Amino acid sequence: MPEADEVDEEEEMPLSLRLSIADTLTLGNATCGFMAVYFTTTGILIPHLTGSQETGMARHSAATAVILMLCAAVFDLFDGLVARKLRSSPMGAELDNLSDLISFGLAPAYFVLVYGMVADDAHQRVAAVGAIVVLLAVVLRLARFSCVTMKDGTFQGMPSPFGALTVVSIVLLELPFVATLLAIIGTAWLMVSRVEYPKPRGRLAVAMLTWIVLSMGLLAAWAFDAPSGQLLLQTGCALQLVMGAVIPLFATARRVNNFRDNRREARAAQLP
Repeated sequence: MPEADEVDEEEEMPLSLRLSIADTLTLGNATCGFMAVYFTTTGILIPHLTGSQETGMARHSAATAVILMLCAAVFDLFDGLVARKLRSSPMGAELDNLSDLISFGLAPAYFVLVYGMVADDAHQRVAAVGAIVVLLAVVLRLARFSCVTMKDGTFQGMPSPFGALTVVSIVLLELPFVATLLAIIGTAWLMVSRVEYPKPRGRLAVAMLTWIVLSMGLLAAWAFDAPSGQLLLQTGCALQLVMGAVIPLFATARRVNNFRDNRREARAAQLP
């Protein structure tokens, strides 16, 4: 009775080995991160090492790599939503951390490393240090996320998808090397900081998804050399950096206001 044996084996499969819909989205996240590394290597690094002068291919590959990181952010957004609505397997959290490490740790760090090798004013070894800082910041952030319990609706430190997109935006802006490196290290610090960031839920999730789709459009316009494509890309990257800087300021201001309100309430309670 082979069919009966197969049914019995399926019924006896441990719950930890069964993938849910949310887990499938998480694996899509990891796949996008790996393919981003692939396109960065084959379209940017290898042509540079072989002396190819075809700048259009490098531009297309860079855009494709960043679009894949954006797709990974979409998968990361929806796997959490699906897990809350339906269910997640017992290994869902571990899968999510491993996928985030690939897409938002390895992929952007490798992007920075390759930038240090191909940019005219960059220093390869110094850029490698910046890439390591980005990777370690994501590793530390994900490890802390698994150990620290935050109040509902907030993250501690810049979320790794937002941090990865900020890092690649800094590179695409083509700022002077020192300014680029300092901005990358600042972003890495924000990821391991204690600054509170809101979780993308409800309207914020819709706004984040809209921003990702808009960013994909800007990258596509730049990749295909559309009129004003470079300006559009730089505008989008600059807005990403502004959001990365403004959100911590708002969060800090909110914490200061809450602290002042608590002190006022405590003083009012002490009055006779």
